[in-house]
Amino acid sequence: MIEQRAMAYVNMYGVLATLENLCELDNEAKEIIAGIKRPVALCFDVKGGPCCTFRFDKNGCKMKDGSDGCTCKMNFSSPEKFNNMINSGKPGIPAKGIISLLKFLTGPFTKLTDRLTVLLRPDEESLKNREFFEESTLLTMYTVAGAISALANSDSIAGISAESTVDGDIYVGIKDKAAVTIRVKNHRFRTVKSESKNPRAIMEFSDIDLAYGLFNGKVSTINEMCRGNIRLSGMLSMVDNVNRILDRVAVYLG
Repeated sequence: MIEQRAMAYVNMYGVLATLENLCELDNEAKEIIAGIKRPVALCFDVKGGPCCTFRFDKNGCKMKDGSDGCTCKMNFSSPEKFNNMINSGKPGIPAKGIISLLKFLTGPFTKLTDRLTVLLRPDEESLKNREFFEESTLLTMYTVAGAISALANSDSIAGISAESTVDGDIYVGIKDKAAVTIRVKNHRFRTVKSESKNPRAIMEFSDIDLAYGLFNGKVSTINEMCRGNIRLSGMLSMVDNVNRILDRVAVYLG
């Protein structure tokens, strides 16, 4: 069962947050933001849900909590309304900078989100291109990592695992490719898109092909652990709880 409020957090902190990484990794996205003449700070404010601002300029995209400093803003009367924008392109209510908001939404923002969709929901033919395959897998990792924290903090089932998770950093990474940190404090989770300097637990995949298989349910986590292709160390109860939350991520992003 999907909870609409939790889905809104997944869409904000999992899906849209990956725009940061898209603008860093993808050449097409870099071309799109290169055409931005002046910075745009776009806020999505969801009643009863998340509120975040995405700042776009020629250097990329940065996301932060809250609406401070936004140049344009769109309000959503409920989490369901926000989810409808993500799923069906139905906009919310413009609340600030209406002209620049509409111009940006129908231009660069739509182009970026369309490109993100292509990479996060690839067809089999596109995946035959190795460069595309690797980029798609890395972006999926960032989306999944953001969704883990989103669900730990908002989903009733994932919250059970969060309540039994001790404080500390959980390193999740693909060897020699990328790493993220799931930071836990007082049972609240936060995803940091960099490697922890002092992780309390580690879960590292041996290569990008394995990560792709795991993210898409094409290989068995248990089998790969037995083969030594997934490195686990530290406080394994933390990793176990993250894996339980990953089951919920699969429901929401499936």
